Amino acid sequence: MAAEGGGKEMNEIKTQFTTREGLYKLLSHSEYSRPNRVPFNSQGSNPVRVSFVNVNDQSGNGDRLCFNVGRELYFYIYKGVRKAADLSKPIDKRIYKGTQPTCHDFNHLTATAESVSLLVGFSAGQVQLIDPIKKETSKLFNEEVSRNLNTVLNVNSLIRLIDKSRVTCVKWVPGSESLFLVAHSSGNMYLYNVEHTCGTTAPHYQLLKQGESFAVHTCKSKSTRNPLLKWTVGEGALNEFAFSPDGKYLACVSQDGFLRVFNFDSVELHGTMKSYFGGLLCVCWSPDGKYIVTGGEDDLVTVWSFVDCRVIARGHGHKSWVSVVAFDPYTTSVEESDPMEFSGSDEDFQDLHFGRDRANSTQSRLSKRNSTDSRPVSVTYRFGSVGQDTQLCLWDLTEDILFPHQPLSRARTHTNVMNATSPPAGSGGANPGSNGNSITTPGNSVPPPLPRSNSLPHSAVSNAGSKSSVMDGAIASGVSKFATLSLHDRKERHHEKDHKRNHSMGHISSKSSDKLNLVTKTKTDPAKTLGTPLCPRMEDVPLLEPLICKKIAHERLTVLIFLEDCIVTACQEGFICTWARPGKVVSFNP
Repeated sequence: MAAEGGGKEMNEIKTQFTTREGLYKLLSHSEYSRPNRVPFNSQGSNPVRVSFVNVNDQSGNGDRLCFNVGRELYFYIYKGVRKAADLSKPIDKRIYKGTQPTCHDFNHLTATAESVSLLVGFSAGQVQLIDPIKKETSKLFNEEVSRNLNTVLNVNSLIRLIDKSRVTCVKWVPGSESLFLVAHSSGNMYLYNVEHTCGTTAPHYQLLKQGESFAVHTCKSKSTRNPLLKWTVGEGALNEFAFSPDGKYLACVSQDGFLRVFNFDSVELHGTMKSYFGGLLCVCWSPDGKYIVTGGEDDLVTVWSFVDCRVIARGHGHKSWVSVVAFDPYTTSVEESDPMEFSGSDEDFQDLHFGRDRANSTQSRLSKRNSTDSRPVSVTYRFGSVGQDTQLCLWDLTEDILFPHQPLSRARTHTNVMNATSPPAGSGGANPGSNGNSITTPGNSVPPPLPRSNSLPHSAVSNAGSKSSVMDGAIASGVSKFATLSLHDRKERHHEKDHKRNHSMGHISSKSSDKLNLVTKTKTDPAKTLGTPLCPRMEDVPLLEPLICKKIAHERLTVLIFLEDCIVTACQEGFICTWARPGKVVSFNP
């Protein structure tokens, strides 16, 4: 892809990059792909996706990797930075006919060395439950009848009774061994239970709850059947959703450019945000659940405060659509210390950022950020993004952005705040919605460290505060409402970050023919939302510069996953790459 300015340096594919914590290196021996490595024609194919699971075997190498390329699905042992990849021995390989895998998700609660549950969504609308270790296919959802399934799935002669559109995102409900949620390009989401059948006739629904631009229906049936719930959200494709770290909230991004955040159990809308223009394609939560980052067709990343329901920053570094955003829990930093600069050896610095329990300890320490303890605390969130411009960007979100009116407790890692008097062309992207709990909301005045205003008035989000006092009650009411649906029949959640990034970059805006889609959907005029709390102007919020911005592939990037000892990326050519973190490079033994 030609870069602006035409310099050779800008077009060069990078194999390493340096951040404050050290050098990240691409491990050429740890690249996963189709076994034959024949060049893949990505035209007309769905985005390559990657899912990880640890099966907790006794060998100490329990990581497993699943990825899709075109009509193919592969399941490998993932050796990461430890050993070279062995592409000649996939544990399971499947080739589909008449449809393509679009997304997938493992159930971490039930994964063992002998069995693992993998959900796979398809371009023709089905969802398949398979076990790639036993090499079995147990169930197919959104089909006419239950039947014995083979590896080859022919959909041309079958009728999908629930939704005919492409599956854009599929995920297990956190803490559940049986419930999963599926989003489609029709704008609908469905809640399924693996233990129930889908029935042999089209489902009938009754309205359960309706709000601004969304409605939720239950399935009317004498006996319990799938889907348990049908959500209709916004206009156009529902491109991705993500559960909050505690599993209580659901963030959805749609082709209509809106982020909508729901209380999942009580089906209450918590807040909304509008992109600067175009659709939103990806979404992720911070490890502590306090912030949401989105990316999309405005070429921007947008940081939204869950507590304050407002945009707190935008980031510009990509030259095309942003396809994936993800937080890095291993470099997200919360440090209670004296207001002094860190000093020590490189090894000490790396140990500080890459401890074995770094992700879990970071989350627990972030949760204490708003305690009454007045001890100095330094906060830095790290997140990354990849896009169709083949670039990887890393971003640091620091205290001068998060808490601009609080005195700086110590010298911080650099987060660049660009002067907004000359915003980049073709950029923009986000906004607020409703609610507030614990973090002190910045006011209207401009803090000294920033060159311009970085906040919005409290009155701008007045529609949000009304829900904060009843949030606990809403959760409680959800228990009784959905008791029959087993929504609260969940195991105690482990504090581990869900690294999967299964979403779609599809731009299909087809509508389901289901008559129950007659929901009041607000068609918001972009000209009327720009400059409002829903979508603040570029000069109204800080504009972040990326910590690094590197071209790392020939084709558009579709995967970004942060692991403890590496970063995993993938592009539409079907190559899954491992980038070793500083100090984690291992000499491979062929």
